[in-house]
Amino acid sequence: MPADLAILNARVRPLFAAPGTTAVAVGCGRIEALGTDEDIRALTGPQTRIIDAGGRELLPGFIESHLHLFMGGATLSMLNLGEIFGFDAVCAAFETFINDNPGADMLSGFAANYTIFGDDRRPDRHLLDKISPDRPICMYSVDLHCAWANTSALELAGILHGADLEPGSDVVMGDDGLATGELREFAAMSFVQQLSKLQGRDSLDNKGLDPVPEGARAHDRALIRMAGEYCASHGITSAVNMDGNPYQAGLMRDLALAGNMAVRVSLPLKLVESDGVAGVDRIELFGEEVPGWLHFGRIKMFLDGVFDTWTALTVTDYPGRAGFRSEPLIAPNIFNAICIEADKRGLQVATHAVGDGAVRATIDGYEAAARANGARDSRHRIEHIDTITPADLDRLKPLGIAASMQPVHPPGSAGLPLEPTTTIMGRARWNTAFPWRMIRDRDVPLAFGTDWPVSPLSPLYAIHCALTRRPWDDAMPDQRLTLDECLAAYTICGAYCDFCEDHRGALKQGLAADLVLIDGDLESLEQNASAATVAVTICDGRVTYEAEDANV
Repeated sequence: MPADLAILNARVRPLFAAPGTTAVAVGCGRIEALGTDEDIRALTGPQTRIIDAGGRELLPGFIESHLHLFMGGATLSMLNLGEIFGFDAVCAAFETFINDNPGADMLSGFAANYTIFGDDRRPDRHLLDKISPDRPICMYSVDLHCAWANTSALELAGILHGADLEPGSDVVMGDDGLATGELREFAAMSFVQQLSKLQGRDSLDNKGLDPVPEGARAHDRALIRMAGEYCASHGITSAVNMDGNPYQAGLMRDLALAGNMAVRVSLPLKLVESDGVAGVDRIELFGEEVPGWLHFGRIKMFLDGVFDTWTALTVTDYPGRAGFRSEPLIAPNIFNAICIEADKRGLQVATHAVGDGAVRATIDGYEAAARANGARDSRHRIEHIDTITPADLDRLKPLGIAASMQPVHPPGSAGLPLEPTTTIMGRARWNTAFPWRMIRDRDVPLAFGTDWPVSPLSPLYAIHCALTRRPWDDAMPDQRLTLDECLAAYTICGAYCDFCEDHRGALKQGLAADLVLIDGDLESLEQNASAATVAVTICDGRVTYEAEDANV
């Protein structure tokens, strides 16, 4: 039977195919053959769609190994503050945003840097009151672990006079006995999230167990569908979500069954300390998977926060704060028990760990699971690894742990300022901060992602950041990877870390036809972030994105 689709006249690097490969044939959503233009043209027929790549580079579709689709879809209609600094610029941006969105409901901005109002002042409600004295507004930090609300939003949320929260989250209070407007971590932020149209349904704290009216479900499905299409525009064909609950599972199943998913999604069950071991049972509420499009089978936990809010768990004291190392979001005995139970059920565990103390506690939990259940091909993941001790680096490979990291996260990359993060982190941790090279050289599986909407979604931009990263001082080791190593982390290794290497992530006969055509020159990405762009994205043999000037 003739191929459904044929791509001719392409460039394929040796990382992905044999020398001389210039074409691929696709049928029934699979790669039927790879070869020369002559080889593949012989497999075409009158109904075959032929794409002339015009010398563009052909890659496997990108696997985004750490993102938040629902939240990402929500931010597409928020004010992006990522490149805005200074009170006047923020005020002007919000003024335009407010005028463009009339009404009384709360408006939110995202990707705000901690230094958005200057190196010497963190945002607070008083500054936001000057921007919007009456209408509630909120700014989410660049790492989404902190938010700042004006007085109106704090009053409507009922937290102007504070809130009683468990350790790890904080409504920061001022000397006047009122909230400053700074809300640290998810439980604190959830109060103002209830004021939005989503009413916190996209919140990482949402367990997804409460019934939601169909009108709201339709709205949420549209957000997730839009997020998937946004992924496709960046060459992404698989998305490893990093928060999940039964509600999200239902929304994504609806989209997948209707053929409205532009990307394949791997969705976890997010658990917190209060869920305990019994919380693992909740994954059964996810219902049926949609083969090829929606996969479950993972538990996600947070062991700490981030350095900028002093919530990253550390092995040693924070600089200038004797005796302070933050607190784990999940007590070690409970975390270990959840790991053991999830592992016993054959589930993969993914854990957010930023501080070196959280990374160590995560490794301890995975080691406890291996001791209790016996060694298996678990591929338990550590998400982020902003810092790690040299001793713990050598524990990753023997335990079969996978590293899921984000090239756009190091301070100094992707427009992020060095401060206050590097100072809060402390010089003693710099040499093993974001240690991509050290991890790769230890043969630890390394997958790349962006944590979108925390950071810009584009894999090509993330690779540019990985190639151009510079040490924070001359004594630091160089953690950069090569271009091929970065591409592997976005394809081959991403598939391995998601247990789908037999289905996608490579250009091989029989694998899914998840492909991306690149316009421009990947070899020039180090010099120029715009040197390469996505021309065409194909998922399951279907074109999910085509640039206006692709001419294919």
